[in-house]
This record gives sequence, C-alpha cells and structure tokens, in this order.
Amino acid sequence: MPQIDYLKDFRDPKRIKALALQVKKEIKRPINIMEVCGGHTHTIMKYGLNQILPPEINFVHGPGCPVCIMPKERIDHAVALVQDEKNIIATLGDMIRVPGSKSSLQKERAKGKNVKMLYAPFDVLKIVRENPDKNVIYFAIGFETTTPMTAALIEKVLKENIKNVYFHINHVLVPPPIKAIMDSKEARIDAFIGPAHVSVITGAKIYQEIVDLYKTPVVIAGFEPVDIVETVLWIVRQFNEGKAQVENQYRRAVTWEGNLKAQELINRYLEPRESFRWRGIGDIPHSALKLKDEYSELDAEKVFESILPKEPIDDHKLCICGDILKGIAKPYECRVFGKSCTPQNPLGSCMVSSEGACAAYYRYGKLQLT
Repeated sequence: MPQIDYLKDFRDPKRIKALALQVKKEIKRPINIMEVCGGHTHTIMKYGLNQILPPEINFVHGPGCPVCIMPKERIDHAVALVQDEKNIIATLGDMIRVPGSKSSLQKERAKGKNVKMLYAPFDVLKIVRENPDKNVIYFAIGFETTTPMTAALIEKVLKENIKNVYFHINHVLVPPPIKAIMDSKEARIDAFIGPAHVSVITGAKIYQEIVDLYKTPVVIAGFEPVDIVETVLWIVRQFNEGKAQVENQYRRAVTWEGNLKAQELINRYLEPRESFRWRGIGDIPHSALKLKDEYSELDAEKVFESILPKEPIDDHKLCICGDILKGIAKPYECRVFGKSCTPQNPLGSCMVSSEGACAAYYRYGKLQLT
C-alpha cells in the first residue's frame, strides 16, 4: 500500500471537491449537522467547507469548546484564589483570557498577581520546585481529552507526597450537553459530528446512547477537511438509507472501546459531579467531574472554600454565546460580533478561545472561494 501523507492527502483540494460533489449528488433533503467540537468548527471555516458543500448542509455549532462553556463564577474562583500572595494559579492556554464577572486571570497577572500559563499539566511540577513556599493551584480544564493528564498529575503528586499542590477541577463531559440540547428542543439537530480527540480516550461507544435515545446519527470525524467532508457524505447516506448509527470515520485513531488505561486512571481519582453550570446553557446533571472525597486534601474547592464566591453569574446581556453553544444562533446574529466584541476585546467566551465559534467566524468568515 502507498504511504499516506496525513497532511497533504487529507487537505488535497481535488479530494475535498470530489467528496463535496458526491454529497451534492446524493443529498435529498436539508440536514442540520452539529459539529460538537470547536476544532471542527475552525476546520469548516478555515477551509470554506460551508461554502463548498451544497446549501442543504447547515452546520450548527455546539458546546465542545472547554474554554467557551466555563461559567463566570468558576473564573471568579480563580481570581479570588490568586488574590492571596501565597497562591499561584496555573492553567492552560486561553483560560487566562476568559472574562469573569469583574476580571480575568490575564488582567490579574497584569496587576502583578501570580498567574502561570502552562503548555502541559506536568509543568506544574516545575513551578512547585521553583516555589516550595507557595500553594500551586492547578485550574484544570478540558473535556475527556485532557482529563487523563490531570489524573496522571494527581497520581504523581500523591506518589511523591507533594504537599503544596491543589486541584481546581473543571473537566467536563461530552454526552450530557448533547442530551441537554436535544431534550430542550430549542435547536433542530438532525445529526452530530462526533469529536475526534475526545473519542480517542472514550471510544465511539459513548455515543450509542445518543443514537438510541434520539434516533440521530453520530459520525466521529478527524480534524482535516477531507475527514469532515467524508463524514458529511456518510451522514447523508445514513439519511438516504433511513438509518441512525454511530459510525467512526476517524478509524486511524479512534476505536470502539477507547483508551482503557486512560479511562481507568480517570476513574481512580475523579467522579461525576451531581451538576455543573455551563456558560450560557445552565445546569446539566452529571456533566462534569470532581475529585473523589478520599482526595479532598488536594481539592482547592474544599481547602479554600471560605474565600470562593458561590453565586452563579449570568453572561453579558448583549452576548449570545449561550445561544451559539446551544445551536440556536450563529455568531453573525450577535449585535456586538466584530464590533465591541473582538478577539482583542472579547465580551463573551466564544470570542476568547481559539476553538470558539465567534473567533472562527471573525477570523475566517469573510473567506470567499474562487
């Protein structure tokens, strides 16, 4: 067999156009497809897939951006913790830019507060070694993709008996918000593009319940444009054949069972919360994780409970990020999109994150294909 070039071959314009043409030939009705993951949204916009595919394909953007769904009160927790000069807050990527009710970690860092941006969770250990007299609080975020790394860090801290590391756990799960969106019936969703990296950890099996409950196809896709257009074709064919199934287009990385060792590691230290409030969506039962009670000495929410704000806080009144995450609005329908809300001055979390739908539309929305 010829060797596959995973960049060149999966971005080949001829393949993309051929698959799009096949979709056009086979489609028989309009289909609303929610891509759950923000990474898919950016691929769709960056490569103009929404323009290449026939107008019967309507992409609906979902709640799969872990930064976008973080409620203001959780950001306020981090802001409150960093006010104590004994504390260092460490977190990943765009999280420091997400606005809370009055501030963000980026603004606090500009004031001289001790905020560290990480490239990987294990960077926490370097910060600990350099600051033995400080409390290092890891503000952990992400879906099932990044959760194993947090669990591995917890295990390392326990094994080495490190006493000045704490965990503020904000890991969320994919199936519960999908069910919440479908149960609300606010958005008309005919099919889902399943997230790629999440599915590497969880396996394709986690979507079977979605298919069974709502008779709605779920096709797991890779992040390249060929992956996504081929996935759309598979969805069209399911509709034409009257089927609703879990299918795995991303077979080069995803299996049915997933990464069992990673799942075991997560379950060793973490368990579902009774409920978690999603920014713009509301409380969703069993949609996030927390530290198990036997590890409460590492739990920042318990150790520092007395200084953490407890009131839920709504988003900016002009921001419709919640509606975008629920699939009932597009970014350009927001009155402040691209005006008072830009990546340099975000009012809402969908514009902050590199995975956010608003950021994707702002960056690529004017793309016109020739």
